[in-house]
Amino acid sequence: DEAIARGMSYMNGNWEKKVKKRHMTKYQYNKNTANVVGLTDDIESWTKHFSRADMIIEAVFEDLDLKKKIVADVESVTPDHCIFATNTSAIPIADIANGAQRPENIIGMHYFSPVPSMPLLEIIPHEGTSDVATATAFEVGTKQGKTCIVVKDVPGFYVNRALGPFLMETSALVKDGASLELIDKAMKNFGMPVGPVTLADEVGIDVAYHVAKFLSNADLGVRMEGGDVSFLGNMIEKGWLGKKSGKGFFTYDGKKKTINAEAKAYAKNFATRDLGLTEKDIQDRMVTRFVNEAAKCLEDEIIADPVVGDIGLVFGTGFAPFRGGPFRYIDQLGADKFVATMNGFADQLGPQFEPCQLLKDYAASGKKFHN
Repeated sequence: DEAIARGMSYMNGNWEKKVKKRHMTKYQYNKNTANVVGLTDDIESWTKHFSRADMIIEAVFEDLDLKKKIVADVESVTPDHCIFATNTSAIPIADIANGAQRPENIIGMHYFSPVPSMPLLEIIPHEGTSDVATATAFEVGTKQGKTCIVVKDVPGFYVNRALGPFLMETSALVKDGASLELIDKAMKNFGMPVGPVTLADEVGIDVAYHVAKFLSNADLGVRMEGGDVSFLGNMIEKGWLGKKSGKGFFTYDGKKKTINAEAKAYAKNFATRDLGLTEKDIQDRMVTRFVNEAAKCLEDEIIADPVVGDIGLVFGTGFAPFRGGPFRYIDQLGADKFVATMNGFADQLGPQFEPCQLLKDYAASGKKFHN
């Protein structure tokens, strides 16, 4: 089967790179490849293999009906103790578990792309997930070399939820006359490994659009306002999907990457005014919305504590590592100063910049997130 061959080739290729860099022994490489058995449901023996499984990790595309069908198929052949982990970036785990025979065994494991090099793994138990399933997912993720964080089952979980307003602000900045190059340069100078324009191209314009649109229709309310998701939607219609299609905000020719002149002209025409934004203006607008959403996640108990919040955004998005994460950043800057900046933007640009109650409380008391 072509899909299995692609998967095997991808795994073997990544292990070969590790052997070449001496991050893996040849013995471990041989052991890994010997342990992999490629199966499809056309192969009669697949049920025999699955009947001995302790854990299944499913990674089909984002379609609730398809995921529920796979849960039913897998539950019919696996033992009662088998844990079913679903890799999803958006679908609530409770919805996938709804109607399952063993909902207590269902859990979310959200891997970040590209999986071999991204260190973070979000583990998402729904309200009915057992402690055993959560502990097992954590142990398996750790064995895979991931840094695991447990987050609440809400739209976007933690990392994508925090990224939502950040992505939305990118289109707001374009509307206010900021160039694609200046937005990327500003965020790289802040300390991000890549700017938001490059990030959208890397993950795929369609994926960025899907996340932004999904969160716009979720429970974030006014916090997803100010931008315009059609900025990315129009690009999908043009076939500009980013790196994977050879053209997005940039054009790709082998390893050479240059700004896409058509996308640059499109962004310029998308602008409705020119506020003459500086690099500092761009950094402040992007970072305040990003960090405010992280703080709102702590306020809403989506994450357990500031340490989890810092780990999640540094390892999941590359949030300026030398700043230590969003909560260390607030501590360094001062919550009072951060809230004052947000209030200024709220007066000038709208309620999407309203700081969350937790930040207001910390600003008033002078309290810090880390002792």
